[in-house]
Amino acid sequence: MRAVAACLPNAPGVYRFRDASGRSLYLGRAVNLRRRVRSYWSDLGGRQHLAPMVARIAAVEAVACASEHEAAWLERSLLERQLPPWNRTPGGQEVPVGIRLDTSARSPGLAVLHLDGNGVGLLSARPGAQMFGPYLGGSRVRLAVAGLHRVFPVSYASDRQAGALGDLARRRGISPADRTAFVGSLTAVLERDPEAVADLRARLTERRDAAAAAEAYELAGRIQAELIAVDWITCEQRAAALGNEDADLAGWADGVLVRFDIRGGRICGWRQFSRTASQARRWIAGTPPAWRDFAAQNARLAASLREAAGQPVSL
Repeated sequence: MRAVAACLPNAPGVYRFRDASGRSLYLGRAVNLRRRVRSYWSDLGGRQHLAPMVARIAAVEAVACASEHEAAWLERSLLERQLPPWNRTPGGQEVPVGIRLDTSARSPGLAVLHLDGNGVGLLSARPGAQMFGPYLGGSRVRLAVAGLHRVFPVSYASDRQAGALGDLARRRGISPADRTAFVGSLTAVLERDPEAVADLRARLTERRDAAAAAEAYELAGRIQAELIAVDWITCEQRAAALGNEDADLAGWADGVLVRFDIRGGRICGWRQFSRTASQARRWIAGTPPAWRDFAAQNARLAASLREAAGQPVSL
C-alpha cells in the first residue's frame, strides 16, 4: 500500500479504501492525495482507532480533482449515496449555500442562501437577481462575500440612499451611478473570470498590507481570511452545479474503465471495472466532450494504482 500511495498525485482529490473482498471501507478527501493516503501507513498518532481498518486495506482508489472545493463536493455527494462502515457522517458537516446577487436599483447587494437537496435556494431569488454556486461552508462563503463587498460595495449604490446606509455611501463617495460597474465586477468574479479574480485579490491584498503597515493587525487578519475564502468560491469546481444535469462519464486506460454518474448536477457515483478497450468504447462515446479529459485523467490514475498494487481491479 505504501507503493500504491506513492503513485498518487500531490493534488486535491477523493480516496477510497477497499478490503480484499472489494467492500468499501472508507472514503475521504484530501488537499494532497499522496501525503494524506501515505499517512495511514505511518504514525497514526491520535488516529489509533483507524488501525483495525488500515490492517484490512487491500486496494486504494482515488479521483484527482481540480481543487479542494471540488474534492469536498465529490466527497459529500458520494457519502450521501453510500456510507462506508468507517465513515460516520452522510455528506459531511459543511452546509451547501449559494450567493444571490441582487441587481435591483432599490436593494442591490449580496446574500448567502442555504440550499435544499436539489441545489435550490430555500429563499427564492428576487426578480432581477442572479444565483451563483453551489458552495460548501456557510461561514467561509460569508467571509468571501464580505471580501467582495469590501472592494465592490454594491449595497451602497442603491437609489434609496437614506439613513446610515446613505451616510456610509456619501463618506465613501459612492452613488447609484456606480451600481452598474459594481454589478459587472461582482458577476465576473462569481463567474470565475481569471482577470476579475486576480484584480479582486490584488485589491484585497493591498488593503491587507496597508492594514498591517498601520499596525491594524486584526483588520489585516480579517482581510487575509477573506482572501482565503475568495479562493474557495472562485477555484475550479465542477462536481456540483446549480441545475439538474444528468450525464454518464467514462474514461479507460490499460484495462481499467472508470465511470462517474452525474445526477441533478452533482457527481454522485464513482465505480471502476476491468474492461477491454472494445468493451469500454460505448461508455466513452457517451461521455460529454467537456468531461472527457477529467474521466481519462482519472482512468489513467486508476490504472497506475492497480499496476502499483500488482492486482487487477474487478468490482
